[in-house]
Formats: sequence, structure tokens, C-alpha cells
Amino acid sequence: MRALLLALGIPLLGAAPQDAPAPVDFDRQIRPLLSENCSHCHGPDRKMRKADLRLDTKEGAFTKLGDHFPIVPGKPDESEVYRRIASKDRDEVMPPPKSNRKLTPAQIALVQRWIAEGADWKGHWSLSPPRRPEPPSVKQAAPVRNPIDAFIIARLEKEGLSPSPEADKVTLIRRVTLDLTGLPPTPAEVDAFVADGGTDSYDKVVDRLLASPRYGEHQAWPWLSAARYSDTNGYQGDGTRTMWPWRDWVIDALNRNLPFDQFTVEQLAGDLLPTPTAAQRIATGFNRNHMLNGEGGRIAEESRVDYVADRVDTTSTVWMGLTVGCARCHDHKYDPITQKEFYQLYAYFNNLPETGGVDRRGSANPVLEFPSPEQTEKIAAARKHLQSLDARSKEHEQKLRTEQAKWEQEAAGSAKLPPAILELLKTAETQRSEKQAKELTDYYFANDPERKKIADEVDKAKKALKSAEDAITLVMIMEERPKPRETKLLIRGAWDQYGEKVSAGVPASLPGLAPDAPPNRLSFARWLVDPAHPLTARVIVNRYWQQYFGVGLVKTSEDFGTQGQRPSHPELLDWLATEFIRTGWDVKKMHRLLVTSGTYRQSSKATPALLERDAENRLLARGPRFRLTSAVIRDQALFAGGLLVEKVGGPSVKTYQPPGIWEEMTFGIIRFQQDKGEALWRRSLYTFWRRTVGPPNLFDAMSRQVCTVRPSRTNTPLHALTLLNDVTYVEAARALAQRMLKEGGATAKDRLTFAFRTVLSRAPSPKESAILEARHQKLLERYGRDKDAAVKLLKAGESKRDETLDAVEMAAGAGIAALLFNLDEAMTKE
Repeated sequence: MRALLLALGIPLLGAAPQDAPAPVDFDRQIRPLLSENCSHCHGPDRKMRKADLRLDTKEGAFTKLGDHFPIVPGKPDESEVYRRIASKDRDEVMPPPKSNRKLTPAQIALVQRWIAEGADWKGHWSLSPPRRPEPPSVKQAAPVRNPIDAFIIARLEKEGLSPSPEADKVTLIRRVTLDLTGLPPTPAEVDAFVADGGTDSYDKVVDRLLASPRYGEHQAWPWLSAARYSDTNGYQGDGTRTMWPWRDWVIDALNRNLPFDQFTVEQLAGDLLPTPTAAQRIATGFNRNHMLNGEGGRIAEESRVDYVADRVDTTSTVWMGLTVGCARCHDHKYDPITQKEFYQLYAYFNNLPETGGVDRRGSANPVLEFPSPEQTEKIAAARKHLQSLDARSKEHEQKLRTEQAKWEQEAAGSAKLPPAILELLKTAETQRSEKQAKELTDYYFANDPERKKIADEVDKAKKALKSAEDAITLVMIMEERPKPRETKLLIRGAWDQYGEKVSAGVPASLPGLAPDAPPNRLSFARWLVDPAHPLTARVIVNRYWQQYFGVGLVKTSEDFGTQGQRPSHPELLDWLATEFIRTGWDVKKMHRLLVTSGTYRQSSKATPALLERDAENRLLARGPRFRLTSAVIRDQALFAGGLLVEKVGGPSVKTYQPPGIWEEMTFGIIRFQQDKGEALWRRSLYTFWRRTVGPPNLFDAMSRQVCTVRPSRTNTPLHALTLLNDVTYVEAARALAQRMLKEGGATAKDRLTFAFRTVLSRAPSPKESAILEARHQKLLERYGRDKDAAVKLLKAGESKRDETLDAVEMAAGAGIAALLFNLDEAMTKE
């Protein structure tokens, strides 16, 4: 059985060797096999279907075709499918040799056994509504802290395993603080938790962290990657845009625990709510985060079509975990989504008054003006001043009109006036034509010194007002055209090849819309979060699980279709999904449930035997342990050095980066201008994100060109080079060294312990202390011999150092701090 599972590419999570073989699981073992090897020619795509045979539906698999039945339950030898896959004849065997697909003997035997057992056929698990199971009874009840643990331990008992003991308190508070806020705990917070012997001490820590504004900042990061958030448009031009108000809306929504169903509705259709607020309209920026092509020579309509298709693909991935974009050009080859259904979804997002171009300051209509309070005040003052000048101008003009006759009398004999004006003055008022009267009045007004002075002031006021209005931030939003745009199926996905007209609608394989639902984005958004929808709650809680445990219960968090992996714990996934809905889509409550579980609180230490049995920790017999994101690693270093500026929201900032990167990527057109002051030490979340070349010190981050919901984790020499040499980390090390000298205590040992605890939360062991002290002594000796090198090191970064402190001692401390930042334990959630 173990060999068979390995041959099928299924994770080795099977029953213990002494157990009798379990019945073949159609959804886990047979459906993926059929999908991978048969669906290309016998799947949903009717244009590619051969022999009129479908093997992706029960009806197709069991209905007689010609003289044969594809599958005859209980009779493999009478089943044409088995006969073909087992055939040795190159003209009959399936898949055909030219397809470059081939079933292994183990796979063929599996199909045979499945048919012999009755060919039990079930609908794809993810398209059936989740049913709330009862948490199972377990023998090992002591580690059960909430229902999650019952499901996990029941599976472990079935596998002949036991959960790991709980992690020590220091490890636990570091783990949960990093997970909920993206920053480590302070030594004082660690000490308080360790000293608190109450049974609710951990729960109190979790509640404190959930209430912190840092929570929303940290939780926003994966959502920004999913939404392809960036500060630029992409493509070769990569012009700057201003979408940071949407990013700030996300942070605020997460911090105030906006229920996820409302979080969904406001982002997909906030503009269609009754009397939407400015914040709800800004929320719709979710689907304006796609790339914009402003290059010359582009076809605007082709770009617009790509934007609409991107919205469909992104929305489907984020909320449904389906690769709907595969159906843009043809019926999906693996999942029950037709090309027509893709364009029915497309119709929901096709009604924006957009042209496919870039209209205003790097943004494309529709946009919302988003002035800051200071800008609003400045604009109001500028308008008031202009109105005052306009009133003054009118008042003065009226005065001039009443005094014109007197001026004419006084000016009639002047030799300084132009001859034409003198001639007009000699003409009696009653004899002047309308044109002559106007010419005389215009001359009189134009040469009045006070009027010229007022006109100059009005001109300056208008320019000031325009300048203030031009400084207003523009946020791209969703908005409906007064008249809906007609949507047609695009043949092979080509922007200018039109097929049949389609109306907005949802795939037939999923529950239908409410009968009275209007065909708009608001109905679609509400459909996504309807409790009857089988995917949304599952997809979202799976990504929460992925966030805390490193990998989702469904490993392919971006694909819940037939090509995706089946959940490792299907009953637990359904219980979490139904619990999420039952609690009113309460995000913080779900996060609290996950991090307070005994499963999460386990020690991450693994025995060689457990690593051999379950290297990826899919059974959860130990706690999560994986590399921190580069954003958290950077923020942790700034925090340890006391440099981190904790200011929520605002425009993105340009922090340190090596010279020439932007210039090289843009042929010298776009030049990097580093910010100054506190901008350099903001959280990584606020770093300016250029889509063509992301922040170079945020390795493993997504390009933000497309929606990404499953993070990548690597460990390359480039990471170590960054942490050792990037100015951010050298400056943070120097700043931590300064803290060591000022806050760490009187002795070198005390200071080294202070730095160790600041970075790693725990105290060093005697062996570790000895190593640190020896290294520190060598650094003191080195910099003592070369004080210039010490001073040079301490010049890294733009933060000011305390020059009253000894440069040699500070440089030695910076060396120790850099060492600590580069420890595996510092870069890993233990």
C-alpha cells in the first residue's frame, strides 16, 4: 500500500502496515488519476472530447457507448476503461502513446480494484456543501484544548502516533507573537508570561495580540499578495499609481474585525451598496489592483479585456480556489467550468467605464479623489480665498462702472491715451455703437491699477487651488456604467473575436443565485458568502491554516479543483468552514481558535522517526516550524534595534536599496530617490512596491503581477548576503549594539544576554554564552587595533548614533547583533 501511494504521488499518510487495505477512495485516488490521464480527451472540454466519452461525470462513465460500457461496477473485465488502460496493443491502449501519458502498473491495479469493489463514484468533494461533523472521540484526551485537536489526535491515533508535548512558554509566546503581529515579543513581555502561572495566561496573551494595531498590519500582507497590490502599473513603463488608501482600508478592516462576509461584499461590490461611504468605495480597489498598460502602440480594448479577465481569475482564486481562468479560451479540461460560464462571470466585471488606457496621473478611470484632512483644509481655504477675491473683483468692477463717466471727463483732454481711445471719448455716449462702448470700457478696466492688482491675486489663487487639487490622492475604484456593456464570448479568448452574447451568471456546478437577485456584482459577492456556497469558507479557513501551520489542509491552496490535492483532514476542514460561518464569519475568532489549539501549541521538535514518517508534518504530530517571511525578518531586525517607526498607514515609502536597480530595469527612465527620516524604518508592509522589480531585500516575496495565495519559501546564499551586508541590517545591528550599551547592563555578559533575548526571546545556554563572549572579545580586539574600521561600520544607515559611546565597544556589539540576526533560530518560527 505504501509503495502504491508513493507511485500515485499521494502523501504517505496511510494506515499503519498491520491494517487491512482500506477500500479505494474514489475522490482521493481515482478522480486525480482520471483527471490527469483521461480528462484532456474525455473531460469537460467538448471541443477536445474524443469518442463522445466523458470520464469526468458519473453519467458519462456509466452510460453505454456503442457496444460497451465504460465502467461496469464490480466487473473490471467488462469495463472498457479498464480493458483499454490494461491493453498491451499500442493501437488500443489508453492513454494513447502519442499523448506522452502512461499509467503505472500500480495505477492500473488500483483502477481494477476500484471497479471490482463496486466503482463507488462521488461528486468532487469541494463542490459539495461542507457538512458539520461532530468532533471525534479520542483516547488521548489530555491534549485536547478545542475541537481542532480532537480531529488531529483522532487521525494520529489511527496512524499509530501521538501528539508532541506543548512547547515551552518562551517558544510559545515568540511563536504566537510573530504569527499574530509579525513582530517578536519584548523580553519584558516574555518575563510577564513566564511568571503568570494562571491557566488563562496564554489566552490573555492571544487576546492582547489580537487587539494590537500590529495585528491588522501583519495580517494584511497575505491579502495584499492575493490582491496583486502594488504602487506601480507594471509593464515596461511601470508608471506610479496611488492605491495605498485601499491597503490602509484592508489594515483598518482587519483591525476592527470586519466580518469576512462584509469584508468580501465591500471589496467586490461596495459601490453598489445603498448610499455607499467613501471607505466602501475605496474597498472596491481590490479589483483595480491589476496591472495597467499605458505604453504607446498598445490596443486599448485588448488591454481592457485583459483587465476584466484578470478580475475573474483573481476573484475566483481568492474566494473559490478554482482555476477559472483556464476557461477563457476553451471549456476547462479538468473542472466543470465551460467557456460560456467564464464569460458569464466576466459579465459581472465588464461594466466599468474604463477605456483600457491610463487616464489621470498613472490611474485609470473610474477613480475616487481621496484628500487627506490637511489637503481638505488647504483646498477649502484656497476656495474661500478665491471666492473672497472674486467678490472683491466684482465689487471693484461695479465701482469702476459707476465712476466711468467721471473718468471719461477727466481723460478726454489727456495726451497719454491712444488716439483711438481719444477719438471715442470725443464721441457722445449716445452716439457710440455697442462695439465702441465696449472697447472704451475694456480699456478703462484694463488700465485700472487696482483692478490689475486684484486680477493678479485671482490668478495666483486659482493656481494655488489647482495645485492643491492636483495633490489629492486618486484611488482606482469599481463603478458601474449607466448602461451595461454588452458581453460576448470571445473565441479562443481573443479580444476581437466575438461569439455568442452572454448574460451574467454563475457556474452550473455550483449553487445558483437567489431567484430575485439582480445580475450585478453585489449579487455575485453575496452569492460567494452565502452559507450554501461550498467553496468560500473552506478556501479561506484553509489559507488561515496555511498561515499558521505552513501548509494548508489542502496543500494546493490556490486550487480546490480536480487537479488540486485532497485535504489531509477533510472532516476538520469542513468543521472549520462551518464554524467560520456559524460564528458570523468572525476572522479574529477563527484566528484565535487556531492559535489556542493544542495542535498549534505543540513543540516543533521532531524525532528522526517522525521526520521519516511525515517529513512535511501533514499529520500535525508536532508544532509548526518554518522560515519567517523576509518582511518579518526585516521588521524584527528594526524592532530589535529600536529603529522601527510604528505608524499605521499612509503613502508607501522608499527605503534603502542598492543603487541603479530601477534605472537598469527601466533603461534609465525611472530613477530611485530614497526617502529620508522615519520613512526608512517603517514596517515592510509600507515599502514602495515597483511591480517590475520588487524591493530587493524582501526575498521570496511575490512580484504582485498576478494573484498569489500560496507563499514560496527558499533558502539561498543571497538571503545570507542580504542579512549580513544590506544597509538595513547593518544599521539595525549597530542600533541594537547601542541598546546593549545603554540598556543591557553593566557587564559584557549582561549586554550579550540582553541582545540574545531581544532577538531570540530566550536566554542563551552556558555554552552559547561562552561562544558569544569569545566572539565578542575577538571583535573588541580587532576593532581596538583598527578604530577606523569601527567608525566606518558605525556609519551605516541614516539614523544618528550616540557618539558619546565608545566606537570600539559599539562596533563589537554590532558584530554580535549581526551574528544573532543571521542565526537559523532568528529566521525561523520555532
